[in-house]
Amino acid sequence: MFKLFQKLLPVGIIGGIIFVGIGDKFLPKPLSSYSLNTRNMINAKLITLIPKKNNSKVKGFTENREKQIENLK
Repeated sequence: MFKLFQKLLPVGIIGGIIFVGIGDKFLPKPLSSYSLNTRNMINAKLITLIPKKNNSKVKGFTENREKQIENLK
């Protein structure tokens, strides 16, 4: 039983990667839409893991710099 699992696990992982990665290109209609939706959901979850940049410091710096430039004129 364990040997069978050990042999099928890499096949399942590779099949899953192919399904998510390029399944919408060659699979028939219902499966291709499942593949595309799965990839979009994974992308959305991965994007939430990336921290957002704090642009308030940059925006404040830019506004201050613009004021300084106007004062020079």
